[in-house]
Amino acid sequence: MPARILGLYSLACMDRDGSVYGYRISREIADRTEGAWRPGPGAIYPALRALVDRGLARAVRKDRRLEYRITPRGRVVLREIRERRHRPASAPDLSVLWAEIAGLPDPGEFMLRRIRRATGALAEFVERESRSDLGASAFRARAVAELADAQRRLSNAAPRPPRAGRAPGPARRK
Repeated sequence: MPARILGLYSLACMDRDGSVYGYRISREIADRTEGAWRPGPGAIYPALRALVDRGLARAVRKDRRLEYRITPRGRVVLREIRERRHRPASAPDLSVLWAEIAGLPDPGEFMLRRIRRATGALAEFVERESRSDLGASAFRARAVAELADAQRRLSNAAPRPPRAGRAPGPARRK
């Protein structure tokens, strides 16, 4: 997954800024994640090479470094990803699979951990933006409204009966 994120983020940077180079991508990711993640050359350059191999970007030598530029095909792929993300339920929720990968037999616990992480990140984002942007209070109101809507949906959700042929509770292991 990190290689895919690196490639897609690099494509987005190319689309926004034109040419990019590996160190710049690494620095931008470190800035955006407040230092929590700074991918090194062993992660960045293979991701950029993969974009070139797939025809989504091209490498151009500029002085002593390689700069990468998005191709028309890369723009099409990025546009398709962006359009898909704006459609409701554009992809299946793979939480059950991720829960098992993470070693959690209860997918619900995994989802709660994701909610805690996402709401914590949202609160940090609002706090950080409130210091620099006058529109932060409007964003905070939108975030609170979304969370209230999620709370209403959870309160109104009817419990599902267990699936036929399966015991209720955590998944059984063979």
